[in-house]
Amino acid sequence: MLVLTRKRNEAIQVGDDIEIKVIAIEGDQVKIGITAPKSVGIYRKEIYVDIEQQNNEAANISFDLLKALKDSNK
Repeated sequence: MLVLTRKRNEAIQVGDDIEIKVIAIEGDQVKIGITAPKSVGIYRKEIYVDIEQQNNEAANISFDLLKALKDSNK
């Protein structure tokens, strides 16, 4: 993991087209702004993990349903 120190209004560049900028620091919270192409999904980590889990559950349910349908046609 790369760890960088930034002050308010300073930024980090990721590749050619993603910029992460420190907007404000209030107590123990840091507000950041992210500039990226619309094709890049940007999520809070806990939301991203939840989406992954839901997608995995949906994929498993679909596989189980297909298997049950196949078995019922025998």
